[in-house]
Formats: sequence, C-alpha cells, structure tokens
Amino acid sequence: MDRKRLKKRWKWLSVLGPGLTTGAADDDPSGIATYAQTGAQFGYGQLWTALYMLPFMTAVQESCARIGLVTGKGIAAVVRQHYSRPVLYFVVGLVVVANTINIGADIGAMAAAAQLLIPLPFVVLTFTFTGTILLLEIYTSYHVYSRILKWLALTLLAYPVTVFIIDQPWQTVLWATVIPHFEFNFSFLFIITGVFGTTITPYMFFWEASQEVEEAHENGRIRNEKHKISWNLIHAMRKDNTIGMIISEFTTWCILLVAATVLHNSGVRDIKNAADAARALEPLVDSFPNAGYLSKLIFSVGIIGLGLLAVPVLSGSAAYAVSEAFNWKASLNLKLNKAPGFYGIIIISTLIGLTMNFIGIDPVKALIYTAVINGIAAVPLLFLIIKIAASDTIMGEYKSGWLSKILLWMTFIIMGAAALGLIILI
Repeated sequence: MDRKRLKKRWKWLSVLGPGLTTGAADDDPSGIATYAQTGAQFGYGQLWTALYMLPFMTAVQESCARIGLVTGKGIAAVVRQHYSRPVLYFVVGLVVVANTINIGADIGAMAAAAQLLIPLPFVVLTFTFTGTILLLEIYTSYHVYSRILKWLALTLLAYPVTVFIIDQPWQTVLWATVIPHFEFNFSFLFIITGVFGTTITPYMFFWEASQEVEEAHENGRIRNEKHKISWNLIHAMRKDNTIGMIISEFTTWCILLVAATVLHNSGVRDIKNAADAARALEPLVDSFPNAGYLSKLIFSVGIIGLGLLAVPVLSGSAAYAVSEAFNWKASLNLKLNKAPGFYGIIIISTLIGLTMNFIGIDPVKALIYTAVINGIAAVPLLFLIIKIAASDTIMGEYKSGWLSKILLWMTFIIMGAAALGLIILI
C-alpha cells in the first residue's frame, strides 16, 4: 500500500484529542474502585449502567466540548460573562470542592496501591506522589507528560482481557447488560449514585471545554480575540468525543463484569482495601508463578499511572474554573511566572487533597464516597450546561439540537432522582 493511501486510511486518527483523553481520564482510581465495588456487591445487577449511560455521557461531554469550541472560552468564563456573580461563585466553588476531595482520594489510592509492592509508610508514599505530580505539572509540558502516562493507562486493558479469559455465563451477562435492574434501598442508590458520579463527573465538564480552547489556541483558530469555528470542526469534535466515551464505557463494563465474576461469585461482597480490588485480576495471571503478586503489580501500576494522569486533570480543571472566574491567565502550557494564579490553585488544591488522607478514612472507601459526592454535585452543574448549550445568545447556530436537549434533560432528571432518593434515605 502506498504512503498516500495509508495516510488517508489513518486520517481519522487526527480528530482524536480532548474527547479521547477525557474519556481515558474518566476511568481514574475513583472510577475503578467504584465499578469494582459495584460488581462485588451487586454481581451482574448493574452491568446495564455501562450501556445506558453511554448516550447520556456522550451528550453531556459533547455539549461541554461544543461550548468551549464555539465560544473559545471555558465554562466558568462563559458563566462569568452571561450569569450573575452568585451563580459564578456557586459553580466554581462546587467544582473546586468536588475536585479537591477527588484529588485527596486519588493520592491516597495511589499510596495504598504502591504499598502492595513497596514496604514504605503510607505518609511517605502520599508525600512522594504529591511532590512528583506538582513538579511534573508545573515544570513539564502537560502534552509531553500526558503522552508518557497514557502508556501506563494501557494497564486498563487488563480488565477487557480478563473478561474473555475466564468462563462467563454469557446469557446472564448479556441479559443483565440490556435489562435494567432497580432496587429502592440505601445501598443500591448509594452505589448507583457513585457510578453516575464517577462516569458523568464535574471535572470532566470543565476539563474538556478548556482543552478544546487550548487546542484552538495551539492550532491558531483563536488569535487576537478572533475565533474561527465551522461545522467541520464540530463534526470532528463529535467523532473524537464519541470514540473517547465508547472506550471509557466499554472499560467500565469490563471492570464491573470482572469484579462480578471473580469477586462476587467467590463470596467477596465488600472491597475493604487495595489488595481486595487487585484480586479481581488474579485470573489474568493464574497460570504464572506468583499469580497473587503479579495481579497486585498490574493493579498497582494501573492505579498509579491513572492517578498520575487524573490528579493533574482534577487540579487543572479546578484551576481553569477559578482563573476563568477572575479573568486570570490560565494554561498548562504557560510557565509558572506567566500564570501564578492558575498554578497557585493547582498547588493549593493538591496540598489540601493531600491533607485529607490523614483524617482516618480508608483510601479505597474514600474513592467510593468521592464518586457519590460527584454524583450529587453534578446535578446543578448539568442544569447550567443544558441552559448554556441551548442558548441562542451564547451558541448561535451551534446551539443544542432536539436530540441533545432530550438526552441532556434525561441525564439531569435521572441523576437528580438518584441523588434525591439517596438523600431521602440517609
């Protein structure tokens, strides 16, 4: 095959960008822990969430990306321009609090995972990871940094591979994937709110919108306040976003399934620590010597790699929100002295997250609680995104169409109902 034909065949890869990286970051340590706990606790009972959340997740992230692409601004900057200060401060405060809690949980999970391999104190490991993340995020180009860490994210493939090397009751699995199962009790609503919150999560809203703006600046589409937009760019963004969300939700389904088959079916109903979660991968290396250690190694590398990728996304999206609210310079491609406010928020939110690991909450449980908090926090933010994406004034001809509106309102209602039901049963 000649080079021109080969280049044309792989041209579609050039559209992959913020949507793909956002989808990858969605399966962070909090996501892995929540999906694994869900599979262990309810077996195949919540497999359907991965299928049915895909169109909602895709619609939400498409709207966020479209807002950034069309306006040339992050979500907080759009809110600052078109809404009152109380609304702006509420939105920014919500995402900063939710992200900071998530940062703390992810750092703790990385340390707990590392302890499976390295006999060092938890305190030493949390400080080591925090320092490493801050140094890399502040002094290294994020594009270079993330490119390296994406290779570590490939350890997530351990879950899809495990799905197909162990015996599965495929008829039961397919039925559970297609037919929703509901229970109106605290345990069910708690964990499903967590599944919603770690899948359709606030930091992804702000991150993907801001990354579309970053990419527009890099590609020269935003110069001297002039912004170029076209339907071709919208269609390319939608391809990128859809591919990223499909990969993310397929991985979610695999984690749920592996945990259900390996853990739930062997009597494990509650994941108490990182070692319990790692047991889900033992069948992958069962025929090898030291299978228990190898499963811990794969699990730990995955959690650490994804944590190193996710924490900068969490602190970065919080910093974008605050910087846009106060009209500060904000970009991960700027040096520290060029964007002190932006990097100040990154440092402060990361350090506050670090301190949360010393209040006595188990790191794995903290990840699940964080997912539930995100599930509740996402509801008011979704309402605002729906209004912005459908606005004639803000979005012009690129405002939400009827399908986008239906999916967005359904997402808002479903997540709102789950959060309200959980609050009522507390």
